[in-house]
Amino acid sequence: MEINGISAIVTGGASGLGEATSRQLASLGAKVVVADLDRQQEKGEALAKEIGGVFVACDVTKTDEIIAAVEAAKELGPLKALVNCAGIGWATRTIGRDGQYESAHDLDIFKKVIEINLVGTFDAIRIAATAMSQNEPDEFGERGAIVNTASVAAEDGQIGQASYSASKGGVVGMTLPIARDLSASGIRVNCILPGLIDTPIYGEGEAAEQFKERLGAGVLFPKRLGQAGEFATLAAELLRNSYMNAESIRIDAGIRMQPK
Repeated sequence: MEINGISAIVTGGASGLGEATSRQLASLGAKVVVADLDRQQEKGEALAKEIGGVFVACDVTKTDEIIAAVEAAKELGPLKALVNCAGIGWATRTIGRDGQYESAHDLDIFKKVIEINLVGTFDAIRIAATAMSQNEPDEFGERGAIVNTASVAAEDGQIGQASYSASKGGVVGMTLPIARDLSASGIRVNCILPGLIDTPIYGEGEAAEQFKERLGAGVLFPKRLGQAGEFATLAAELLRNSYMNAESIRIDAGIRMQPK
């Protein structure tokens, strides 16, 4: 699929994996809608200005804001690409140590992680794909492509990652059936499972760098954290390569996460 001249939406597009993906798609000629939360507006607008796109405040738990992002993309060009990077992490053990029901994993937090990471991803897909379905198909009948972001936690969930792993496992699990659904409309769907990627989630400063160095030592090869740009180039390839469909691909340098 040709990236140059299309519009693309990147949810969570103002930082981390989303920022790198926004930059990568813009470098290939896409007009990018940087879709992120209100609190990321300053950073998102600066990024959008730099890459020639637009920032749209978008909470993926709010359908009307997803629709607004899609409509903004349609004004820039035919919407043919969606990369779902919006998501949150969480770590809480299933039960507490004191044997009290109140100490068990907060159920509202579990639901929130699922709502953002899984339901939010699906909502963005269903709205964006609806718009894509109205595009004129190319010579192969293609109208668009979608890339989801899961995590190696979908397969190697660690202690305390019940909610996160459940949400990301759901993203992996729905990729194939959605790809099958959307094949009739000429829309491909793939999924990336990143491993330990160096993003702002790890913080800054000497302590953060030491922590990241320890994490990198556990990677098979190369023994370092991944770079957001490495994720972004894979996302771009999954959009461009029209024979890639219904796949879930790990980008993790061979790591298999230990229980903790």
